[in-house]
Amino acid sequence: MTYKNRKRLALFVLVIGLPVYIVFAVTIMSNMMTDAIRLPLWIELVVYVALGIGWAFPLKWVFKGIGQPDPEPRDRN
Repeated sequence: MTYKNRKRLALFVLVIGLPVYIVFAVTIMSNMMTDAIRLPLWIELVVYVALGIGWAFPLKWVFKGIGQPDPEPRDRN
């Protein structure tokens, strides 16, 4: 995948994908937290932390090197 396409994909993930994931994670957590079945606080914390950082590991390859200049600059002439 070219640098330009990876940059576009990273932007798409941050602008569209991450908000969708947040809504998904909040929905999952709100369904788990009913009044009849309440998880212990430490389990809730572990789940929140896992959901909070869990999205980044599969997408690490997309964001790696995005802040650097293009490694293969193209000649415009």
